[in-house]
Amino acid sequence: MSRPGLRAVVADDQALVRTGFGMILAADGIEVTAEAADGAEAVAAVHRTRPDVVLMDIRMPRMDGIEATRRILADGQDSTRVIILTTYDLDHYVYAALTAGASGFLLKDVSPEHLVAAVRLVQTGDALLAPSITRRLIERFARREEPGAATAHRELSGLTPRELEVLRLLATGLSNAELAERLFLSPTTVKTHIGRILSKLDLRDRVQAVVLAYETGLIAPEGGARPPAPWSGPSR
Repeated sequence: MSRPGLRAVVADDQALVRTGFGMILAADGIEVTAEAADGAEAVAAVHRTRPDVVLMDIRMPRMDGIEATRRILADGQDSTRVIILTTYDLDHYVYAALTAGASGFLLKDVSPEHLVAAVRLVQTGDALLAPSITRRLIERFARREEPGAATAHRELSGLTPRELEVLRLLATGLSNAELAERLFLSPTTVKTHIGRILSKLDLRDRVQAVVLAYETGLIAPEGGARPPAPWSGPSR
């Protein structure tokens, strides 16, 4: 049974891709409020129709998907989630899009079922990427030498030792269940910790948390987390 009410914009410079994705979404009860052939049209379409999700091609004329994503999310569209569409896995443009605020990416040869599931997943506020996949992107493309990365996120100092520990482990690719087992916590408590981390750091989802962990040097690009701060207090 389809769930009405979900709205999407499809942005791609290929008309066949826009039409095909639009038909797949519509068949599952997802309303396509607009189509866009480039990034500028995508930005205008989002402002005009206020969708829940944008399927954004990463390479388009006039304005690419990275800049369009940045403008959409920097312009107060807090309820809109962006999924990046790309032809190649681990494209370095994808990393740039994630740092711009995208909630994940899909390859263009995605199955109809996976496409619909992805749109519904990010609309709930979750991240489309498994942290392990995000980590592979970051290990390959993150530029740790960029000045001011840690300074830009002084909010890390506002995390408790337990929250820092959760963030470090989250960035190594552990799922919530794995985090719970590693830290001897319930899955509910893990979700609570992650929610507080996202709130304190003003992050949209766990993908952004993984990106931040690498960019601030909280975890090494080679995949090894720095030793977590000692924790002696009770689990909260």
